[in-house]
Amino acid sequence: MSILIRSVLLRDAEKIAVIIRDMGWFENLQSESLRKTAERVRRHISLCLSDNSHSILVAEDESNMIVGYCSVHFLPYLFLTGPEGYISELFISANVRGQGIGSALLEQIKKEAKKRGCSRLSLINSRTRESYRRGFYERIGWKERTEVAVFVLPLM
Repeated sequence: MSILIRSVLLRDAEKIAVIIRDMGWFENLQSESLRKTAERVRRHISLCLSDNSHSILVAEDESNMIVGYCSVHFLPYLFLTGPEGYISELFISANVRGQGIGSALLEQIKKEAKKRGCSRLSLINSRTRESYRRGFYERIGWKERTEVAVFVLPLM
């Protein structure tokens, strides 16, 4: 399978919305229409494209189908020598997982982060996810931080 990795376009919103909904992880999406999900994705893509502190890459196959995407936010930390690239989303369509698409997206993100002078990349991965269980991130050089806890304060 030949994959093109490119920057996101606003017109990609509906295809990305399909990937997100097909994951089946987000209860709030099950009760809304694809149109509403796509509108929100389009709005968020627009926000990310409005300045240089975010990047969204998509993986497109030969038939111009988006089969995965990765979203990264470049955050300045005062204690680091360069910004941190925080990967908030890396989602690959179920039917093409295990074919190197996630690795290709992360490699492009790594290249961009180095160009930006980032000191590190980070992400959060649930221990229940398939990618964690099969050691995907460790296999490509990522290290799990066992000494920190991740906390979330829901606001909505």
